[in-house]
Amino acid sequence: MAEVAAIDAARTAQNGGVEKLTGDLVYPPVFDSVEAERLDRKQKLAATFRLFGKFGFDEGVAGHVTVRDPEQTDHFWVNPFGRSFKQMRVSDLILVNHDGDIVEGEGLLNAAAFAIHSRIHKNLPHVTAAAHTHSLYGKAWSALGRLLDPLTQDACAFYDDHVLFNDYTGVVLDTSEGDRISEALGDKKAAILQNHGLLTVGTCVEEAAWWYITMERTCQAQLMAEAAGTPQLISPEVAALTHTQVGGNIAGWFSFQPLFSTIVAEAPDLFD
Repeated sequence: MAEVAAIDAARTAQNGGVEKLTGDLVYPPVFDSVEAERLDRKQKLAATFRLFGKFGFDEGVAGHVTVRDPEQTDHFWVNPFGRSFKQMRVSDLILVNHDGDIVEGEGLLNAAAFAIHSRIHKNLPHVTAAAHTHSLYGKAWSALGRLLDPLTQDACAFYDDHVLFNDYTGVVLDTSEGDRISEALGDKKAAILQNHGLLTVGTCVEEAAWWYITMERTCQAQLMAEAAGTPQLISPEVAALTHTQVGGNIAGWFSFQPLFSTIVAEAPDLFD
């Protein structure tokens, strides 16, 4: 029933409506002040790092997730370089402007995070949050230089809604590569960075995080299916229909909610 409700709500939201899903869940969320919205974004960002750490998406110091500040829209919140995903707290997050200055918080700024995310946030105003890590199956799939196929219902969330960025030039330290990535991404929700990994975006942290989680699993599923035999693709017509059912903004936002509730119960110190 929850899946049906989410799909029905997705149709309403995509038509410009506001939908009350269940309990206090309303899409899009409404805040009493910009301060309340900022805190919510930071809490969801810290929770995302805890979840990514739990799922094994961290690898050393690699990986970054960002969210645009709701008031200073040319600033974004990001994880400090070298802080474990598994230990991330709201108070650890740093606020960075598009010039690369840390204007709030303490810690180091990951040069690759700035090079990629600053240009995504600057060039794509519809993007509120972006996620990139060096997760195992995303890395493996990226080495093939291919888009994902519509093999499953979940994979259809990315049908005609992700791109291949095949211009790997080493560790991203120059904003010009961030410009090229954002240009390739356009209005899609995700990019496969060839020989590098996955990148997802959303109109909120919850979307970007869920798209990353399910894209990583979709890479894993396709790698397993191809290793076992010859997968049977969903037809283009059905894949396109399914995308409208599972690939909309509200579907991404709603799918994150149970994960958020779980990680808050398991790690309440993330709000510190």
